[in-house]
Amino acid sequence: MKASHRNLYERYEPIRRYVEVGFWIVLMALQGVFATMVAVVDARNRAVPRATWEIVTWEGSSHLVLLMLIPVFVAIERRLAPLMPGRWVHFVAGHIIASVAISVVHVAGMFAVRSLVYALMGGRYDFGGWIAQWGYEYLKDVRVYVSIVFGIWAYRLFMLRLQGEARVLDAPEAGAAEPAPTPAEPEESEPSMQPVPPTPPVARPERFLVRKLRREFLIAATDIDWLQAEGNYVGLHVNGHDYLLRATLTDFLTQLDPARFVRVHRSHAVNLARIKEIEPLDGGDAKLHMHDGTTVPCSRRYRDALRAGAGSTG
Repeated sequence: MKASHRNLYERYEPIRRYVEVGFWIVLMALQGVFATMVAVVDARNRAVPRATWEIVTWEGSSHLVLLMLIPVFVAIERRLAPLMPGRWVHFVAGHIIASVAISVVHVAGMFAVRSLVYALMGGRYDFGGWIAQWGYEYLKDVRVYVSIVFGIWAYRLFMLRLQGEARVLDAPEAGAAEPAPTPAEPEESEPSMQPVPPTPPVARPERFLVRKLRREFLIAATDIDWLQAEGNYVGLHVNGHDYLLRATLTDFLTQLDPARFVRVHRSHAVNLARIKEIEPLDGGDAKLHMHDGTTVPCSRRYRDALRAGAGSTG
C-alpha cells in the first residue's frame, strides 16, 4: 500500500543506476554498429578496400573508449555546470581544456586497442602522423564532447525537476530582527557618550519551499537530517526524501544554526540531533549512523568539531 503512493521519482530511483548505465551501453553499441555499417559501405568504393575486421576494430575501439569515459563526462558536467552566473570565462575555458584532455585520452585509448587487435591478427597498426591525425580526431571529438555534455546536463535538469528543488523562504519576521532606531540624544550629549547600537542577529532561514512535480510544500530547517554537496547544489536529506538547493555547502552552512548543524566531511554536514550512533573507523575517521537509517562519513579533521557540537547539545 505504501509503495502505491510513491511518486515517479521514488519509483525510478531504485533502478536509476541500472537505467543510466544501460542507456550508455546501448547508445554506444548502436552508434558503433551504425558507424561500422556506413564505413563498410564506403570502403567498397575505395581503390584500396579494407578488411571488415579492420573497420570493426576502428569503429569499435572509438566507441568503447568513449563508453569508458562517460563517468569522466559526468564529472566534468558537474564541475562545469553551465548555470554559473558571472563565471562564463571559467565555464568556457574549462570546457575547452576538458575537451582537449578528453580527445587526447580518447585517441590514446583507440591507438592502444587497435594496436592490440592488429598484433593479435599478425599485423601492425599505423596511426600516421600523430599531430595531424590528432587534429583531425579532435574536430570530431569536439562535436561528440558537446553532445554528450549537453545530454548529461539536460538529463540532470530533468531529474532536478523530478526530484524536487528547494529554495530559502524569506522569513516574514526578518524586519522585526532589525534594531530599533536610536532616539535622538540631547544637544549637550557628547558624541562619545552615545550608545552603540546592538549588532543585528544573523537571519537564519526557518523554512524552505520545495517545488516537486508541479507541487509546492514547506519543510522546516530543523527537519533536515543531513546535507551533502552535489556540485553547485546542496542535497537536503529530509525524512528519507532528497531535495536540492542551489548553493554551495560552505555558504549554506553559514545560514544554519551552528549549534545544531556541524560539518563532518568535506562534502557532508549533519543535524546533531539526528545522529543515532558514531562508529569509529581506522585512521581516525568515523561513520555516522543517522536516525533515518542512512550513514554519513565523518573525516578525522572534523571529529573535534563533531565532539564539541555533540557536547554542547548534550
